[in-house]
Amino acid sequence: MSPIVGWFDSVARWWRSDTLAAAPAARATPSDQATDALRQLLDDSSVPESVRRELGDEFARIQSLLDKLARNELHVAVFGRVSVGKSALGNALLGTAAFETGVLHGTTTRAEQQRWTEAGGSGLHLIDTPGINELDGETRERLAFEVAEISDLVLFVVDGDMTQVERDALATLARTERPLLLVLNKADRYDVAERERLLARLREHASGLLPATNVLSCAASPAPVRVIDVDANGTERERREPRAPDVGELRERLLAICAREGKTLSALNAGLFAGRLSDQVAQRVADVRRDVAEKIIRYYCLTKGIAVALNPVPVADLLAAAALDAALVMHLGKVYGMPLTRREAGQLILTICAQLAALMGAVWGVHLVASALKVASIGLSTVLTAGAQGALAWYATQVVGRAAERYLVAGKSWGEYGPKRAVQDIVAQLDRDSILREARDEILARLRSGAAR
Repeated sequence: MSPIVGWFDSVARWWRSDTLAAAPAARATPSDQATDALRQLLDDSSVPESVRRELGDEFARIQSLLDKLARNELHVAVFGRVSVGKSALGNALLGTAAFETGVLHGTTTRAEQQRWTEAGGSGLHLIDTPGINELDGETRERLAFEVAEISDLVLFVVDGDMTQVERDALATLARTERPLLLVLNKADRYDVAERERLLARLREHASGLLPATNVLSCAASPAPVRVIDVDANGTERERREPRAPDVGELRERLLAICAREGKTLSALNAGLFAGRLSDQVAQRVADVRRDVAEKIIRYYCLTKGIAVALNPVPVADLLAAAALDAALVMHLGKVYGMPLTRREAGQLILTICAQLAALMGAVWGVHLVASALKVASIGLSTVLTAGAQGALAWYATQVVGRAAERYLVAGKSWGEYGPKRAVQDIVAQLDRDSILREARDEILARLRSGAAR
């Protein structure tokens, strides 16, 4: 885990355990740390252009997050199934009909954002989202989770006991490390006892995902009250009297969070994004390096295999092998950003070959016999032995390259178990017989091609 992610994970755990606790002095400027992390990513000259292009959208988002931090904005996403009253809740909190509401499923078909002027000093923004169980749910659910990715706080709205779809969605959102409030809307449909039983049930569903105190109830659009008016003649007339939204507790909670923790939450989101992007960049750079290293190792395998196969003098074989192996590990050092001196390269090869010789003494015995056969026959048996001997050289270079790659990826370290274990693992992972067959066929084909010319 990167230091960026580790720091922000600790902030996330602290928030989930006690949302409104006063932040220690050490966390007084999380926004500055998040800004620094984002700028480091944006300005990192070591990121290859190919990786930058591949992650273009993510890099473009860095600047928007920097602007958001500078404006002290806090983005709150409202999630839930279709028709649980997400848009009505947004309107009730805003105090105006900013979001479209309706009786039909799918009234909200795209994410909409509105600024909450009452919290103007902190720049609180509400984001309404499509229902997570829409008919074309895959597309709309993906949109919903994309909004969660850019939100600092999530209101998950239900209107009764949770369905399996809702429980799964809540668990997924919790894994994004966004602070969550689980809101029972349409609470006016239940009497006090029923409401308390429902809230207890919701707290059971949310156990381990968010604090019990983050489970609240409200009524964004209460049903009208039935009123009977009696005139002077005793005639009764029934009418429906609208009721004001009951979102006071939720409103106070959100405003308190915004006032106390707004900067921390916004920085947490930015920091988590920076951590994820940093991991993505590192993975893509590692993939690029691995692809380049694969080609380099194969090139040196082929070059060394042919050189050993063509040269009838054993000592010259060994010198050619050593020179090519040294060039290989130095080349790999440059690829992985860990340059090696000739001395370091020589020591690394000696270490790897010592472990390889201990593991495969019989193979090297065959190699020496083949070299001796070349001299005894004054080179006449080269055609018979070249493929086998070159294949062994190819295989040895494959092991050397893989071992050097592992050593470099670990920052010029063999790790806890040392070079013996590293070489053993590589030998166990490689299909020796398959490599030898491929190498022999490739070398002989090159030799025949050269002879034909």
